[in-house]
Amino acid sequence: MSAPLAPNAPLALSQHFASDNYAGICPEALKYMVEANGSGHEVAYGDDTWTQRVCDGLRKLFETDCEVFFVFNGTAANSLALASLSQSYHSVICHELAHVETDECGGPEFFSNGAKLLTARGREDNGKLTPEAIEAVIIRRSDIHFPKPKVITLTQSTEVGTVYTVDEVAAISAVAKRRNLRLHMDGARFANAVATLGVHPADITWRAGVDVLCFGGTKNGLPVGEAVVFFNRTLAEDFAYRVKQAGQLASKMRFISAPWLGMLENDVWLKNARHANAMAQLLASRIRDLPGVTIMFETQSNAVFAELPLHVIEALRARGWRFYTFIGAGGCRLMCAWDTTPETVEALAADIAALCKP
Repeated sequence: MSAPLAPNAPLALSQHFASDNYAGICPEALKYMVEANGSGHEVAYGDDTWTQRVCDGLRKLFETDCEVFFVFNGTAANSLALASLSQSYHSVICHELAHVETDECGGPEFFSNGAKLLTARGREDNGKLTPEAIEAVIIRRSDIHFPKPKVITLTQSTEVGTVYTVDEVAAISAVAKRRNLRLHMDGARFANAVATLGVHPADITWRAGVDVLCFGGTKNGLPVGEAVVFFNRTLAEDFAYRVKQAGQLASKMRFISAPWLGMLENDVWLKNARHANAMAQLLASRIRDLPGVTIMFETQSNAVFAELPLHVIEALRARGWRFYTFIGAGGCRLMCAWDTTPETVEALAADIAALCKP
């Protein structure tokens, strides 16, 4: 997506703002991956000691006896989790900007054998579902010719970088319980949301009524692998078979699970998220008052959404900066990661400031 470097552009930009997936493995995660490799032979397919330790660690973190599974990526985590909560004749209610709707190539519908995603608009200023928006979808039709609503899915943090509060999740959970629906949370950036809220991870999940969480690690310093956490354990029945059938059961599971130990130890998962959030706050503070720049959504996690003049976007890319534009003509997503440095943020902000000068 980047334009060729201009002659006077930096020759080597080691960090970018297109995605937190660009970042490497954090040292703490890499340490345990190396240790797992040097530990000799281990039982395959998740029956190893490393995977058991991580599952126990996640149960301790969430303070509940949850069922935990590991898959390679977030699309598989969401798709298989939603498939476990619905039948082919059901529907899943999501925000119109939700990742499951816009960026998973129909995966949730494919793996559920056809359960339909029903989008709700929610609030335009923060990208969140509301109880009212969900109710509107539920009551739209109730006849047998229409897929029956069965699941609500929330993206935490949202696709525009905002964060659901505990009260907001609880209010949506109340709708789910009243309507006999399940509540799923796409937590690809769950750590960033917890860092923003400053709450216990249990308070924003099962204590607030979430049945299943897809706990993302790849965007927060892991090499690969997401955890699917069933707080309602009865819903996890046969989930292992779904994982296997979908080609998501790693034979050498310890290399997916062991790095999680580094994340859980000393709350590195939270430290990484706090740093990424802080870098986003720094970037937003540097550019929000520049001429021609508009911050499109409140910066609550590790993303800054800013509308920039088109000539600024083109010039930034010519200088080697990488970022996505997908909300309107000048809407840019500037994503910070666990390893984003203040120096990188200041360099980008300085370039934007220089290019925005009248």
